[in-house]
Amino acid sequence: MIRLAGILIGLVFTFVVLLAFVVGAYTAATEGMGEETAEHAFHLDPEHVEFAHDGLFPSWDLQQLQRGYQVYKEVCSACHSMNHVAFRNLEELGYTEEEVKAEAASWVVPGIDPDTGENSTRPGLPTDYFPSPYPNDVAAAAANNNAIPPDLSLMTKARHHGPAYVYSLLTGYQEPSAELAEEFPDSLPGPGLYHNPYFANLNLAMAPPLTADGQVTYADGTDASIDQMAQDVAAFLTWTAEPSLVDRKRTGWPVMGFLLFATILAWLAKKQIWAGLKPRKD
Repeated sequence: MIRLAGILIGLVFTFVVLLAFVVGAYTAATEGMGEETAEHAFHLDPEHVEFAHDGLFPSWDLQQLQRGYQVYKEVCSACHSMNHVAFRNLEELGYTEEEVKAEAASWVVPGIDPDTGENSTRPGLPTDYFPSPYPNDVAAAAANNNAIPPDLSLMTKARHHGPAYVYSLLTGYQEPSAELAEEFPDSLPGPGLYHNPYFANLNLAMAPPLTADGQVTYADGTDASIDQMAQDVAAFLTWTAEPSLVDRKRTGWPVMGFLLFATILAWLAKKQIWAGLKPRKD
C-alpha cells in the first residue's frame, strides 16, 4: 500500500512538472505574437564598438579613460551622479596624487558648517565620492521633466551590451522616421521628450548631451568629435562599473594554464598507477 501511494505521488509530481513545462514553453513561444508594438518594430540593438578592454588580451587605454572622465565632468555631471566612485580612484587612470587632490578640490561637495552645524558646501577631498548635481530626487525630477537622471557609476553593468549601449544612445538621437509616424503616431515624442531608437521605449527625457564636435577640448589634443566623445565616456563608464575588469580577464589565462597542467598531470598519474594492471577479459 505504501509503495502504491509512493508511485501515485510520483506520477502526480511528474504530471505537474510536465504541465508546467508545457505551459511555460507555450507562453514563451506565443509571447510577442500579438499586435506588434512600436518598441518591437523600431527599437535597435546597440552598434558594435571595439575597445581596448575587449578581446582575449585586454588593457585599459588610460588616455581614453582620462578623456572619458573629462566628458563626464564637463557634460554628463550636470545631470548625472556617480556616487560609487571616489576621487581617489582617479589615480588608477594615471593621475598623480597631487593631480587627484587638485581635481577633487575643483568639485563642490556637501558638507557641514563646523560652527553652526548646518548643511553647507566645501571643496572636495580625495576621499569624497562624486557628488549628485541635485540635493534630492524631487529636485532632480523637477529639473528633468519628472524623470530622475540615473546614477552612472554602474550603468554599463546595468544595461545589456553596456558600453555599446552607452555609445549608441549618445550618438543615436534622430528625428522619428516616416514609417514610425505612419504606423504608430502615438509613439512620437511628446513635449520634453526626444526620439532615440536605442532607448527601450524609443523616447526619453534626456536631451542630446553631445550636440557638436569640439564640445569638449581634450587635454591631449585628440579631435573631440561626437563619435569620439561617446566612445571615450562609454569606456570611462565601463571602468567605473568594473575597475577590475582587465585584471579579471587576465587572470583567466593562468587559471586556464593551471587547469590544463592539472589535467595532464592527473592523466599521467592515472597511467602510472594503473600501468601494472591488465584489463580483465570477459
